[in-house]
Amino acid sequence: MPELPEVEVLVRHLDPQLRGRRILGVEVGRPRVIRPHSPADLARSLVGRRIEQVRRRAKYLVFDLENSGETGPQFILGHLGMTGRMFLQSADEELPRHAAVWLTLDQGRWVFEDTRYFGRFHLDSSVLAELGPEPLAPDFTADRLAAGLERFTQPIKVKLLDQTLLAGVGNIYASEALFRAGISPKRAANRLTRPQVQRLWASIREVLQEAIQGGSTLPLDFAGAQPGLFYYGLQEGSGSSYEERLRVYDRLGKPCYHCQTPIRHLVQAARSTYFCPRCQLR
Repeated sequence: MPELPEVEVLVRHLDPQLRGRRILGVEVGRPRVIRPHSPADLARSLVGRRIEQVRRRAKYLVFDLENSGETGPQFILGHLGMTGRMFLQSADEELPRHAAVWLTLDQGRWVFEDTRYFGRFHLDSSVLAELGPEPLAPDFTADRLAAGLERFTQPIKVKLLDQTLLAGVGNIYASEALFRAGISPKRAANRLTRPQVQRLWASIREVLQEAIQGGSTLPLDFAGAQPGLFYYGLQEGSGSSYEERLRVYDRLGKPCYHCQTPIRHLVQAARSTYFCPRCQLR
């Protein structure tokens, strides 16, 4: 499932293409992805509105709409689910087979394609109120992270996936941050020492920033039959993908880059965790 860096890269790609475009028509191929709205509700709320900007909140894409002067939705909320992709195409191009929602714009067509239909495209903003701080925001400090962890006995890896603690961090980057900080994924959240919290805070920000930077240098490619790790592909002859620079995630049995100990795997809260048993003893 895409996490904060993947969504941020896509936002930076879509914003200049969608900013200022007016919505002329709305079509829904899979009504389940727009629940609790009906296709008629969505069309009634969006047709005629202009897209002001595209931004990110946690793992959500937020499409701000111009003020219509009436009560109504102020933005569209998108979530890629596991296999979602969003892109623009010309109005005369054939729609992809798994198009869930497509909007006719004053220039081109905006498509939300989702092979497994776990994604969302709707106007309900209530989910954003439950989210914790953005890990790259100035107000996310080590003190704030420590305060969020001090009452919880859950393993730290499990707690990092709690979106009310920290918005946008998921399975991949939780494992990567804990490795960089030298912290066992099994350690209780409220048992972290102050130096460990400080290292974890820095590692979370570092790994997310590196992923965004790495993804932003790659060309988005929506022509391939299968989307890549970040829902974009590599041009022939270009450098290695960010997936190949991950230090522990999905590297079961491979040597740790620091100590050569084989990377191990365990399941926590039904999610895969990868770690080095030597570098992450505590």
